[in-house]
Amino acid sequence: MGSIGEQENEGETAESWLSDSRLRYLLSIATAVIYYFSNPSPQNHYDYTFRVAENFLRGSIGFAEKRPSWLNEFVPFEGAWYSVFPLGAVLSMIPAAILKVVGIVTDMPGAWIAAILAGVICFFLLKIAAKYDTTRSRQILLTMAVMFCTFMWTNLMFSAAWQLALGFAMVGELGAIYFTVYDRRPLIAGIFFALAFGNRTENLLTAPVFIYLLTRDKSEPAASAAGIERTEKSRSGAGKSVASKPPANAPRSDMVKLLAAFCSVPFVLGVATLIYNYVRFHSFTDFGYARIPGVLQEPWYDHGIFSTYYLGRQAWEMLFKMWNWRQTFPYLVPDGFSSSILFSSPFLLLIFRVGSRDGALKLACWFSVVILTFLLWIHGNSGGWQFGYRYAMILLPWIFVILLENGKKYVTPTEWVLCAISFIANIYATWLFHWTDYLKGQ
Repeated sequence: MGSIGEQENEGETAESWLSDSRLRYLLSIATAVIYYFSNPSPQNHYDYTFRVAENFLRGSIGFAEKRPSWLNEFVPFEGAWYSVFPLGAVLSMIPAAILKVVGIVTDMPGAWIAAILAGVICFFLLKIAAKYDTTRSRQILLTMAVMFCTFMWTNLMFSAAWQLALGFAMVGELGAIYFTVYDRRPLIAGIFFALAFGNRTENLLTAPVFIYLLTRDKSEPAASAAGIERTEKSRSGAGKSVASKPPANAPRSDMVKLLAAFCSVPFVLGVATLIYNYVRFHSFTDFGYARIPGVLQEPWYDHGIFSTYYLGRQAWEMLFKMWNWRQTFPYLVPDGFSSSILFSSPFLLLIFRVGSRDGALKLACWFSVVILTFLLWIHGNSGGWQFGYRYAMILLPWIFVILLENGKKYVTPTEWVLCAISFIANIYATWLFHWTDYLKGQ
C-alpha cells in the first residue's frame, strides 16, 4: 500500500483528463440537453415577460386590449394593461422576443430558454468549484447535486415566466459571485448583479455583501486560501484577477473607481426600473403586484403581501412540510404547492458543517442566505404550483459556495449517500410533475 501522498498523486493522475476546460463545456451542454428533455409540455403560454419584451420592440409598454384570461398578472391602469414583472425580467427576454419579431419563432421558446439557463448555471458552478483545492470528482459531484438533486430541476423546467426569472436571477448571482470573489472584474460583476436583482428584486439586499467582498482587506480569495496557486496572467486592457486587487492602503480614488465600476450598471437599471414603474402606475415604487384583481383577498395574504406574521408558516413550508401518503400508486408524493427542501434534498444539510477555507467569505454567504430567506418568509405566498420551494432557488448559489468552503478535499461516503438520495427524490419529482397526472387535483 502506497503512502497518502502517493495515493493523492494517483488520484490526481486518474482525474487529469477532467482538467481540460472542454469537459466543462461538455458537462454544461449535456446538462442543458437533459433539462430540455425533462418536460414534454413546457408552460410556454405563461409568457408575461416575453409578451412585454416583444411589445417593447414594437414601441409600446402597455397593451390596449385585455390579455388572455390565464395571464391574470396583467393589470389594468388608465385604459391600458401592464405586467407586474419588473423591468429587468422584461429586458432579459429581449433576445428571445427578437426571434419572434423577425419571424423565427411564434411562441415563447420556454424550454429552450430554461435549458440554456441551466447550461450557463452549470458552467458557472464548475468555474467556481475549480477555484478550490478539492478533487475534480467532488467539484463535479457538487455541481451536479445543485443541478439534479434540488428542486431547481423540476421548477425551472416548468419554463413559465416566473421560473425563467428565477433562472436568470441564478445566472446573475453566480456571475456576480465569480467576478467578485474569484476573478475580480467589478464592471462585469455589476452587470451580473443587475441581472440578478432585475429578475428577483430581493437580490438587491445582497448588494452590501458584494461591496464588502470587493473592498475587504484580505487580498487572497477563497481559492488561494484553499492552497491553489493563482498563476493567471494579467489580461491586457480591462479587468484584473482578484490577486491584483488594490491593497488596503491603496488611494481612496482606486477604491472609488472599483465601486463605481460595480455599481454603474445596477444604478442605471435601478433608475430605469423606477421610471418604468412611474410610467405604468404613476408611482416610482409601485410594481403593480397589489393591483392584481383579487390578490389582496387571497387567504395567504390575510396580513398583507409582506408581514412577519408569515415567518412561522413559511419556515414550515420550506423546511419541514413532508410529502403526502396515498392509498394508491404512486403512494408517496410531494404536495404540489410546497414541501420541505431538506426532505427532497438532504445533501443541503451539509451546509451546517463547521470549518472553512475563507471564514469571511463563508460568513458573507451565510449572511446572504439568512437575509434572503427572511424576505422570502415574510411573503405570504410560498410560490404557487411548484416542487419544494421555488423561491429558494436564489439561495443555491450562496449555498454552493458554503459547501465548497466547509467541505473536504475528497468526496466522503456521507456526501455520496446524501446526493444519491437527493437525486432519487428529485428525478422522481420531475417525473411526477412533468410526465404524469398523479398530482393533478391537489
